[in-house]
Amino acid sequence: MILWSLAGIAQSGNLLVVCEDCEYKTVAEAIRNADAYDTLRIEPGIYREYNLVIDKPLTLQGVNLPTIDGGDMGEIITIQSDNVTVSGIRVINVGTSYTKDFAAVRAVKSRNFAIRDMLMEKLFFGIYLEKSAHGVVSGNKILGDAEEEFNSGNGIQLWHCDSIAVTGNHVEKVRDGIYLEFSDNINISGNTSSNNVRYGLHFMFSNNDLYEGNLFENNGAGVAVMFSKRIVMKGNTFKKNWGTAAFGLLLKEINDSEIYDNRFLDNTIGIQIEGANRLTYRNNLFSNNGWALKVRGACYGNSFTANNFLNNAFDLSYNSNLNDNVFKGNYWSEYTGYDLDKNGIGDVPYRPVKLFSYIVNRTPETIVLLRSFFMGLIDFSEKVSPVFTPDNLVDTQPLMKRSL
Repeated sequence: MILWSLAGIAQSGNLLVVCEDCEYKTVAEAIRNADAYDTLRIEPGIYREYNLVIDKPLTLQGVNLPTIDGGDMGEIITIQSDNVTVSGIRVINVGTSYTKDFAAVRAVKSRNFAIRDMLMEKLFFGIYLEKSAHGVVSGNKILGDAEEEFNSGNGIQLWHCDSIAVTGNHVEKVRDGIYLEFSDNINISGNTSSNNVRYGLHFMFSNNDLYEGNLFENNGAGVAVMFSKRIVMKGNTFKKNWGTAAFGLLLKEINDSEIYDNRFLDNTIGIQIEGANRLTYRNNLFSNNGWALKVRGACYGNSFTANNFLNNAFDLSYNSNLNDNVFKGNYWSEYTGYDLDKNGIGDVPYRPVKLFSYIVNRTPETIVLLRSFFMGLIDFSEKVSPVFTPDNLVDTQPLMKRSL
């Protein structure tokens, strides 16, 4: 389903060395004089340059993180060729503009490229991929200083891209840590995206993508996947995405996807779902969230199985019809039923929607009554005689022990 290249870019040309005492004293001069498939070795030092355009197959290899300082003048490195590798360089002081998305490194209509082991600081956008394919973005550290959405850019942005591997990067304090728009067959794995102003990861109109083994922590909101289909989300951790409108994962207008083996820890909302159809949720852990799941309208054909709900203030908020969504075989820490036949499945169905959750959705101020005697009283009365909560929303086979 998902194709990408993890191979390096083979180079077989000459070696050009850039340093203060070398024949080539600037990176720009070395690029101009290089032939296709040459390697530029950039020695330690500070190179005050910007608008470096790589328009031929080249390798730029830094030694001990030499610094290219753009002086806040604009974009710093732009790749406009296939078969380009840029690695091991510190890039700082990208220009800020409200009409152009200046980046530390941009790839435009490039194929078979690699951007590796870079350090980017004092930036607007970090890495910006535009109409590019079959590339690798790995091992980079992108450290922004964003405070507001309107005057900041994204850490790693893909626009109209295909078959890209984004792996092992660390991104923090930008607008969106990683942003995809119209980008298909993307592998996003092993990244850390934290302390970002808006989202740790943001999808728009992107299909057949995989993200796994990532950490999204302490962002304005964790991950938003919108208007996409056939997305696989597995083995990620969504942690401490906390605030009045924060969530670990937002799913909006998404179809035919899988969410499994993820951990949702200490978020305001674990997953918020709206307009999501034919999704499978399994083996996920929801622990110590405000709401584990908030299900809005227009959701059909979803299944929730073998998930673990532990010590959330509310396990489930559901403000629409059940439709044909199924909750079956999950573990609920608040379940108090029994298992007389010892088969590991509760003999009494479990109703995960509490009346107090229903009330808080309509009157948020009532949250101050959380943990009060009043809350327990109304939840008990609703359990005895359901009136406001969906009477057919039950887990008919609640697990007595956590699923593996």
